Amino acid sequence: MSGRPSTPSLPPLPDSPANSPLLTPALWESLWLTLRLATITTAVLGLIGLPLAHWLNRTRWRLAPVIETLVALPIVLPPTVIGFYLLVAFSPLHPPGSWWRDLTGAPLSFSFTGLVIASVFYSLPFAVQPFQAALRGVAPELLEAGRALGASPARVFLRLHVPLAWRGIAAGLTLGFAHTLGEFGVVLMIGGSVPGVTRVASIALYDEVQALHYPQAHAFAATLLVISFALLLTVTLLQRRRR
Repeated sequence: MSGRPSTPSLPPLPDSPANSPLLTPALWESLWLTLRLATITTAVLGLIGLPLAHWLNRTRWRLAPVIETLVALPIVLPPTVIGFYLLVAFSPLHPPGSWWRDLTGAPLSFSFTGLVIASVFYSLPFAVQPFQAALRGVAPELLEAGRALGASPARVFLRLHVPLAWRGIAAGLTLGFAHTLGEFGVVLMIGGSVPGVTRVASIALYDEVQALHYPQAHAFAATLLVISFALLLTVTLLQRRRR
């Protein structure tokens, strides 16, 4: 029987990066991990950064400029340098890394806790410097009035100074949050790329580009761009209202 032979049907192609969702579950996981890291880091920055900013504003200790310079050092120091020295400090071979291992049974390096500590160090000046400017912007006469009424220094600071400087403090917290979102060098040195533990958004984006998954990289980068723009817009509006 003559005729054209039938073409055998081909099996369906496996799902490829080009056909998969632009924001895969792994990318969503890294985004939520980053938001969690930024939230915890921002809370710690508020707890330690506000008292530190207040102390730097008021102290007359001659070594205070050295402390202020150390706080500001991450602004100009390469992130990999900070990451390297923190990695050495987190090593279980010597303190304080060995203390943490003896206490918890787990190393600080390549852990979420290590990421939080590293992020606090790296983002500290981006919160402390706005805190200092906001606290300095409060009229001294108002603080003097509070002290004249018999309030303790701690009460004046918490019940008067901080509320009057809240816009600048909120701007510092927002800036610290945004800066944590964009970390790459420090978190890569400390945490690597452990899915669900240390693979934050910036590292996930780098991995997508390295794997040539450009559609996913475009979508994820655009998501991070929108989040970062919204955060910086918030900082700008707070600062303009404070002025």
